[in-house]
Amino acid sequence: MNHLIELSKINRIYKLGELSVHALRDFDFTIDEGEYLAIMGPSGSGKSTLLNILGLLDQPTSGDYFFNGQNVTTFTESRLANFRNQQVGFIFQTFNLLPRTNALHNVELPLIYGRKPLSLRKKLAREALDAVGLSDRLHHKPNELSGGQRQRVAIARAIVNEPQIILADEPTGNLDSKTGAEIMEIIDNIHHKGNTVVLITHEEYIAEHANRIVTLLDGRIKSDTRLK
Repeated sequence: MNHLIELSKINRIYKLGELSVHALRDFDFTIDEGEYLAIMGPSGSGKSTLLNILGLLDQPTSGDYFFNGQNVTTFTESRLANFRNQQVGFIFQTFNLLPRTNALHNVELPLIYGRKPLSLRKKLAREALDAVGLSDRLHHKPNELSGGQRQRVAIARAIVNEPQIILADEPTGNLDSKTGAEIMEIIDNIHHKGNTVVLITHEEYIAEHANRIVTLLDGRIKSDTRLK
């Protein structure tokens, strides 16, 4: 199995006035293509920093990040933004939907940024919403949807570009247990179709959906366990 992602000697240091916060320390890490990985750890362990670097939302202070063999730490901002749009799908705890536009248009957004033609955008967005069971909610705005439905819209947006990796940050954190289980079933199915999935969670029962659990502490890997 090939490494989709390889981090080599990654450090991320944040400056807070005269104080330096070392969020990741000489971090070596790989994710294989098609892997289902959960990342856990207490607050301040480096989970969010790692997710932001994996998702190309933040740049390391030092070290190299290889995505499919390409060193993305050398990319320009514009190339990085385009690469992120094409290769990474995000699912957030707070959904991050545009409040004044409907489900269909929210799902279209990555395709708009990718300059896909209108007819193709509509087709792909409809297919993505159908895949998460929302073909009857295309024209509903977020405030007309339940929390679970909003997260389904967010998942549809994450998969519409067929990215190589899905990053899910506490995807059930704002949902009740029954709805959370339904959302995890959808994420499990995304993995079963061959997608690489990385899941950030505080909950062990959510992490156990994955095939591998990595626990962070103080910016380093405390444990790395393969479950299946």
